[in-house]
Amino acid sequence: MTVKKKYYFSFIVLGIVLLLSTMLNLGLGSVSIPFNEVMGVLFGGDSSRESWSYIIWNYRVPKALTAILVGSALSLSGLLMQTLFRNPLAGPFVLGISSGASLGAALLIMGTAIWSGWFSYGIINDISLAIASGIGSFLVLLIVVVVATRVKDSMALLIIGLMFGSITAAIVTVLSYFTQAEQLQQYIFWSFGTVGNLNWTQLLILTTSTLVGLFLSVLSLKSLNALLLGEQYARSMGVHIRKARYIIIIATGILAGAVTAFAGPIAFIGLAVPHLTRQIFNTTDHKILVPAVLMYGAILLLLCDTLAQLPMSSYVLPINAITSIIGAPVVIWLLIRKKKMIF
Repeated sequence: MTVKKKYYFSFIVLGIVLLLSTMLNLGLGSVSIPFNEVMGVLFGGDSSRESWSYIIWNYRVPKALTAILVGSALSLSGLLMQTLFRNPLAGPFVLGISSGASLGAALLIMGTAIWSGWFSYGIINDISLAIASGIGSFLVLLIVVVVATRVKDSMALLIIGLMFGSITAAIVTVLSYFTQAEQLQQYIFWSFGTVGNLNWTQLLILTTSTLVGLFLSVLSLKSLNALLLGEQYARSMGVHIRKARYIIIIATGILAGAVTAFAGPIAFIGLAVPHLTRQIFNTTDHKILVPAVLMYGAILLLLCDTLAQLPMSSYVLPINAITSIIGAPVVIWLLIRKKKMIF
């Protein structure tokens, strides 16, 4: 089998697994709905119970689509950061984007404890949280882009991004110290991450943001492949390093910022999926890796969300816990089996 045919076959298999994972996610949940009823509603039929149709179209379908978008966006942003910094430990949040979003959410939720009267409990809802988180991540992204104009070394930019994350985390800690238990609990629940709170309007915004980030990533394919061998080699290949860095940072900021704003800070996916993809596909070509990480990220988060729901139970576990518990052992096993890291 030739290399091209091997990749075509792999993508066909991934497409089938993605479809099956989506069907599994739609078919299982706290409310028991027969699978044939779920399929009937999805293909335009009527359900024997009106409540089932409402649950499928207003909860399960948006949740499944959110899981696909979030998993894909985090995985792609992780790949971009690992390539830009040539660091296998880099993830989508190393530039402080997630920390900025967390700070925005913390100021909204826990601000009442410090600036009582400035905030109202009534304005703290899913939409206001998304707006506050989005503003926080955008401001940090703006600062990072400005810093990138003054810093020529990518590793220095990585360290600066980590420092931004430390500063915002410290501010959140101070807010947590002074806040009341109710607001602190609300912030902790937000930090667990979820893919089940989006309506169709929010889903449209998340989809648009993901497509913009994907478009910028596709524009950077040549630069990404060249950067794997170092900035000097990339320059010799005709890559404009500063322009490429801006595009990659902006793409990562849009992807990670939108995800954190709407789904909370979901860990592990962005760090692990690029490794998983490199090990399985045995390549560093971003023309292969970009679509592969999109599909692997979507599949992994769909499966994790299905497990987090505890099917046939009313309990829903934090998605962050499931992504790490399920995914980390798989990546460890792959790395041990391969004995070396492809990068």
